Amino acid sequence: MLVGSPTLAEPMKVASDSMSPTYSAGDEVLVVKVGVRSHRPRKGDVVVLRAPGSGELMVKRVVALGGESVGIRDGVLVVRNRPVVESFVDHSRVDGTHFGPVHVPRHTVWVLGDARAGSRDSRQFGPVPQEAIVGRVLLRLW
Repeated sequence: MLVGSPTLAEPMKVASDSMSPTYSAGDEVLVVKVGVRSHRPRKGDVVVLRAPGSGELMVKRVVALGGESVGIRDGVLVVRNRPVVESFVDHSRVDGTHFGPVHVPRHTVWVLGDARAGSRDSRQFGPVPQEAIVGRVLLRLW
C-alpha cells in the first residue's frame, strides 16, 4: 500500500449483540469504506455509522430511506404501509412491539438492529444523516 493512500476496507470488531443473529459481539467484519466510491445506502445494507450525538461507531441495518414512512406493528417492520419480510429477525423476541410510523427525511436513513429488543438504534436517536455512514459491512471475517 502506498503511504497516504486511502484505505478501501478495514476490519472491525462488532461491539454488541444488537445485530444478532446476523453478527454477534466479538465478530470481526470487513467494512468497505463509503468514501471509496459513491455509495447510496440501500434497504437491507448492514452499515457502520457514527451515532448521532455520541459519534460512537455502531453496526446497524438500513431499513428505510429518506422519503419513506417506517414503523413496527406487533413486531413486524412496516415501510410505506407494507409489512417487510425479515428472515434475519427472531420475531419470537419482538412480538407485541409497536413503533411509529414516522417519516424519514431526505438524505437520511432509518437503522435498526436485528435483535430489536436490545438494540439502540433510530427508535432512540432518530434518522441518521447519510454522511454519518462510515462504510458497509461486506462479510464476517471470523
